[in-house]
Amino acid sequence: MAIKRYRPTTAGQRQKTGIRYDMFTAKDPEKKLTRPLPKVSARGMKGRITVRHHGGRRKRLYRVVDFRRDKINIKARVAEIEYDPNRTAFIALLNYFDGEKRYILSPEGIKVGDILMSGEEAEIKTGNALPLSKIPAGSIVHNIELEPGQGAKMVRSAGSSAVLMSKEGKYAQLKMPSGEIRLVLQQCLATLGALTNPDHKNIKLGKAGRSRWLGRKPKVRGVAMHPNAHPHGGGEGRSGTGMPPKTPWGKRAFGKTRQPGKKSDRLIVKRRK
Repeated sequence: MAIKRYRPTTAGQRQKTGIRYDMFTAKDPEKKLTRPLPKVSARGMKGRITVRHHGGRRKRLYRVVDFRRDKINIKARVAEIEYDPNRTAFIALLNYFDGEKRYILSPEGIKVGDILMSGEEAEIKTGNALPLSKIPAGSIVHNIELEPGQGAKMVRSAGSSAVLMSKEGKYAQLKMPSGEIRLVLQQCLATLGALTNPDHKNIKLGKAGRSRWLGRKPKVRGVAMHPNAHPHGGGEGRSGTGMPPKTPWGKRAFGKTRQPGKKSDRLIVKRRK
């Protein structure tokens, strides 16, 4: 995907880049597959901020995406490739041969008119969803379930993909985008191919206002605060933290934060670091 650059007519336009919208085939989403998406002010029941740096984004409609791919052995035609403001990857509208319409995450390489299917009888083709037991080792996959029938939980962001390394017993070994190698049940569904929009990580917002449109409010460094507001605050002039990095509430901010003894520990063959 080519990145769109803007003429530097203003300071905000000078460094700004974005995605090219000419690759999308639909302007408006499928009405029956949208839901209202209330704005989140990041405040609790008492009106106090409970999550910092959130709030104030543009209005959006939520697109209902099919993460289960449970229309088994029913063929569908790709009708549209669309932009989704709620996620980094693009989405594709499928028209199933029984008349139903659903959105899926769009894999790289599919186009309008392609025929896709999910289930054990589906062929090995980009965009088809199959159980890991039916996918050849070495294949690139995304949209992976953790429990059979639960719906995909892993590898759903722009340009991401996992590699099916091997299969042994009831588990398949997957190399995740982070480098972690983990075991997943072979009955779990995964979709073949890598996701669209791999250049998402290279896009520059260009100005602070564009972050506000996305619902991201400004962040202030702890060392710039008063000592009553943050453990890093205080000091004469510019100063360092004087301590290991901490949250505003005094807890350690970096390092190993994952709690040991989780059930999923036994399914992780190799950590990402």
